[in-house]
Amino acid sequence: MALLNSLWPFFLMGGIFYFMLWRPNKKEQQRRQNLLNGLKEGDEIITIGGIYGTITGISEKRVKIRVAEGVEIEMARNAVSGYQNPAKNA
Repeated sequence: MALLNSLWPFFLMGGIFYFMLWRPNKKEQQRRQNLLNGLKEGDEIITIGGIYGTITGISEKRVKIRVAEGVEIEMARNAVSGYQNPAKNA
């Protein structure tokens, strides 16, 4: 019984760590992976640098986006932050 009384704070800290740090981080990683796997041509996206554009080409590691008429840039696929449409980000 004394051992249990001395260990309960560690179990409490473990529970707090799980629910406040590890679990939300895991959910965010899963959401981001789903976003990157679901990208397709024609999607309107925002990059992590704040550039708005439309996907014109996509490969396993890279994505090509049109940012203006006649202006296309190629960047790493994981540089995509989200969709321009907030409803698609959820």
